[in-house]
Amino acid sequence: MRIAFANHSRRKVGGTEVYIGSALSALANAGHEVAWLHESDEPADREPVSCPYGTTTWCISSLSLPTALQQLAHWKPDVIYSHGFADANLDPKLMDIAPSVLYVHNYYGTCISGNKLNHTATPHVCDRKFGAACLLYYFPEHCGGRSPLTMWSQYRQQSQRLESMRLYRGLIANSDYIADELARYSLAAECVYPFTATAPVVTSDAPPFTADPLRLIFAGRMTKLKGGDYLLRAAAEAQRLLGRTLHVTLAGDGPDRAHLEALASRLRNQNLAFDFPGWLSADNLRRAFSQSHLHVLPSIWPEPFGLSGPEAGLLGVPTVAFAVGGIPEWLKDGVNGHLAPAPATASGLAEAIAKALSAAGHYAELRQGACREAHRYSLDDHLARILAIFERCRA
Repeated sequence: MRIAFANHSRRKVGGTEVYIGSALSALANAGHEVAWLHESDEPADREPVSCPYGTTTWCISSLSLPTALQQLAHWKPDVIYSHGFADANLDPKLMDIAPSVLYVHNYYGTCISGNKLNHTATPHVCDRKFGAACLLYYFPEHCGGRSPLTMWSQYRQQSQRLESMRLYRGLIANSDYIADELARYSLAAECVYPFTATAPVVTSDAPPFTADPLRLIFAGRMTKLKGGDYLLRAAAEAQRLLGRTLHVTLAGDGPDRAHLEALASRLRNQNLAFDFPGWLSADNLRRAFSQSHLHVLPSIWPEPFGLSGPEAGLLGVPTVAFAVGGIPEWLKDGVNGHLAPAPATASGLAEAIAKALSAAGHYAELRQGACREAHRYSLDDHLARILAIFERCRA
């Protein structure tokens, strides 16, 4: 089958691009012909997505939109596998070329800001259905920026995306949570979970539970949505609850990094250490995970899935996270980690961390559960399901 991927960026901006890189290689290795259309090669400071050797790619910002679309049409894809665009006008243009399937990784067309979070004094997940009422609540609920022009631009963009989704031949959701969200708009999407990178294995690098310090790791973009400040404050409280020395690694970068580093410097003491290594390569991140006792995913927005948790589980590393979005679909409390209640609080996160690390026997069970649960997200199952959807949509 000739499968053309399409999305916003060639760079690893987030989980969507990481998925695309893995899926391109997996489908090519399975004997399919793949190509890739993307809008831009920005931001330049992010690592580019690796493509299989010989993959045809088109960058709209380099070629121009008419030229890129003409070359895509000349390639004659059997199906276009779309992952969302910055330009909301692009979706229908692709559908004129070939049957198109959209993999919905986020709140594409279902939230004015795309975050589904109200940034009030106590941030909480928004359960409002997207529509004109969002214009009334945008400023009181701190849904996005402070400019009326930004608000109107976001509203128009998401409205266009919502209408475009009704035209796709098929919709795939990366969690039941997202599938249920789409169902509110009478959009039928099949849930196909993303896949973990390799077969589950617990490495010999795992630090002994009795060794100090206990090592926690966060990996991701440092924005307020990702809850880094909740993690730092929770780590200080968890250290007191456990009476153990803690070391917290925050791997990644983003606009909130300077704030987090300043907060860490105030909280740091002889029993609590922090380090900020920046973005790590895939191999270095895997090594950092394998040398950690616990993965913490402190997102306060409703993560559509949160693949870093199952990927940590491949290495036998349990996860602690807030019970938001699609996270409870893979994080089973007391099985492969612990859930902290929502709305998010540092104290709730600290208690979940302490629960995971309070006893050697329980921690050993969590490690086994983390590896076992990670096995559910296999590449073979993922490919079989999306290919069946492609076949139905091109028929």
